[in-house]
Amino acid sequence: MRVSSGRRSAVIVATLAAVLVLTLVAPAAAAKSPPGLQRFMNAIGKVESGGRYTARNATSGAYGKYQIMPSNWPSWADRYLGDARARQTAANQEKVAAGKFTTLYRKYGEWRRVAYWWLTGSSRTSGWSRYATRYVNKVMRNYELGAGRSGKPSGARHLSENDAAVTYSGTWSRARHRGYAGDAVRFATRPGATATVTFTGTKIAWYGPTGPTRGQARVSIDGRYVRTVDLQRRGFSARRALFTTGWKSAGSHTLTIEVVGTKGHPMVAIDEFVVSR
Repeated sequence: MRVSSGRRSAVIVATLAAVLVLTLVAPAAAAKSPPGLQRFMNAIGKVESGGRYTARNATSGAYGKYQIMPSNWPSWADRYLGDARARQTAANQEKVAAGKFTTLYRKYGEWRRVAYWWLTGSSRTSGWSRYATRYVNKVMRNYELGAGRSGKPSGARHLSENDAAVTYSGTWSRARHRGYAGDAVRFATRPGATATVTFTGTKIAWYGPTGPTRGQARVSIDGRYVRTVDLQRRGFSARRALFTTGWKSAGSHTLTIEVVGTKGHPMVAIDEFVVSR
């Protein structure tokens, strides 16, 4: 069918307008999800409501699996669903929460700070209250256990810095902070100081703090050098996954962390190791 030049122009304009509208209403849906999003959502949901989509806080009015405040739902629903009046169905709660968590992760860069914001609405990185710290630690513990859709833990084992499986050489001291697992870490600054953990499993992750005063550490597996990890960052973070490795089947291994002694910022700390069976 032929179209007159006038109608052809109108069709082109209408098509471009439609593309623009689609781009504006669904940017969050088109964006790539941050790593661990679903695990983090499961962790928050478990802590906030036990995973119940109909849970309601009688005092604040917060509702649903993620306990979203009534004052936040309309604007968040408008942004992530395109409808400020959308009902808080289970499906809508999931979409809105996923969109908001994604936005927050892109802003703060780590799930601990997202968890803190979810509780307090604050972006501060230090001076957290004891209650807030416990909340964040609980969320992150659930996240690290890797709870899936069934809510069942993956069987991960947490080895603190004082666990009998961890041995040290050189001078290591203790430091305390509410953001650490168990509120404490072991740290060293002198070159050659080592921490070695012996374990059986399919995967291991080393957790510890990063920040301006943190240095480098050489990591070895079963006596073989693997990588040098740089812990220095602009801002302080009490707990991050610093090194992770795994195997196809469970076996006995050793992981050794050796302090490099980086000039001006030599500190290396051990918070805990998380071993998956």
